[in-house]
Amino acid sequence: MQTRTPEVVVVTGASAGVGRAIARAFARRGAHMGLVARGHAGLEGARREVEELGGQALVLPTDVADASQVEAAAARVEETFGPIAIWINDAMTTVFSPFKEMTPEEYKRVTEVTYLGTVYGTLAALRRMLPRDRGKIIQIGSALAYRGIPLQSAYCGAKHAIQGFTESVRSELIHDQSHVTITMVQLPAVNTPQFGWVKSRLPHKAQPVPPIYQPEVIADAVTWVADHDRRQLFIGGSTVIVIQGDKLAPGFGDWYLGKTGYTAQQVGEPEDAHRLHNLWEPIDANHDYGAHGAFDDRARGRSWQLWADTHRGWLALAGAGVVSAIGAAVLRRKR
Repeated sequence: MQTRTPEVVVVTGASAGVGRAIARAFARRGAHMGLVARGHAGLEGARREVEELGGQALVLPTDVADASQVEAAAARVEETFGPIAIWINDAMTTVFSPFKEMTPEEYKRVTEVTYLGTVYGTLAALRRMLPRDRGKIIQIGSALAYRGIPLQSAYCGAKHAIQGFTESVRSELIHDQSHVTITMVQLPAVNTPQFGWVKSRLPHKAQPVPPIYQPEVIADAVTWVADHDRRQLFIGGSTVIVIQGDKLAPGFGDWYLGKTGYTAQQVGEPEDAHRLHNLWEPIDANHDYGAHGAFDDRARGRSWQLWADTHRGWLALAGAGVVSAIGAAVLRRKR
């Protein structure tokens, strides 16, 4: 009996949060993975989980803001496991701060990690996938790729950039009739450690704007996308509302967020102005924080919108069945 060749997957931002949950999800499929991030302890924790769940992992301490490091990581993965089948760009950082208090250095760093890290990952993946004419790249996006919010101008700008960049690359792949595909997954608010990691000038501790989802919801969506051809996938009803609503009434979004966006991103506890942050150095270099943040009691473990979006065929059949049943009932009444 032939055994299935394990898929080779690279996950950036794999040491914590969404990337960590994605790594676990692919491990359950028996994948061989390159785990890319800066934090050594977080990466080692991810490796242990991957191997416990049935996968294999290569730990690759990498700053995705450095293109040469990303290229070296890709080469190591292929030397160890063989051709990369799936590349997932998840690494990010941000600064919670009013624009008027931001510095040029902070904008540069957020852009280099969040946007250029995605560009460099895509370049490294395509260098290998295009000659083989196969492979899939998955960009971890956000509702904020379409709708900017206050206090996160650097991050919103980077996510908008990823959206435009991905559309350009996808168009070129179509022109070249390539079988390599690129998908963007647009996220809602997620319960990850980042809200206690990122640099913040807010008077109170940062929080994701509710409703909040667990990172495993995102991981399940990403593994689904790995097996299905989708241009992009929205996760969570809130993501759909934000993106579609901004198309219909962007001015209302500006006004509403101007009134509510500051308080919605903070909890009542005061922020520690002197706590460590991960803008320049990793927080998880010596301690593993895992996938979840501090909002387990408020985070949802399921998205009905995502279920509906990934079961369109079944819903269409069910809808056709309902219409047929109604039609039959009407005909019987007319007889």
